[in-house]
Amino acid sequence: MKFNHLIQINDPLNPLLDPLTREQLWQGLVMRAELPKLFMPHLDDCRLSDKSMDGVRRELRYGELVIRDKVTYLPQIQVLYEIPTQGEIAASRMSMTIEEPQPEQLFVRFEYDDGQPDDVDSSEAFYNEFRRSAYQEADIDTVRIIREMSIKGSLH
Repeated sequence: MKFNHLIQINDPLNPLLDPLTREQLWQGLVMRAELPKLFMPHLDDCRLSDKSMDGVRRELRYGELVIRDKVTYLPQIQVLYEIPTQGEIAASRMSMTIEEPQPEQLFVRFEYDDGQPDDVDSSEAFYNEFRRSAYQEADIDTVRIIREMSIKGSLH
């Protein structure tokens, strides 16, 4: 399953929406990688290793399930998550890319690739639609949490 969607961050036509700077948005996306429990309450534990300006390796624990991934940073532009094949889990990728078609008009493009072929049977297609919807909701929550952090002054 491969899909992407775009979330508008700043809307100059909506005065009720506090605009975020690129720096604030970037800090929020990095915090999602390095403090994932703030964004995923169902996550039991996260251990970071090999942390640098270029990225971090993580070990995520959901009950008995442990997922290891690598997060790479392209500063101020993109956060890329890569999960290598491990046990029953196939290799997959997800990225969050900041787009700015006009000054201060920020968007984040979320792109998913689960490494599986796009030609699937109807039951798999139904499941993929459910996953797309769940991912979109999680991404909307990510932006909401980043906004809340900005309002609280957690982002500079």
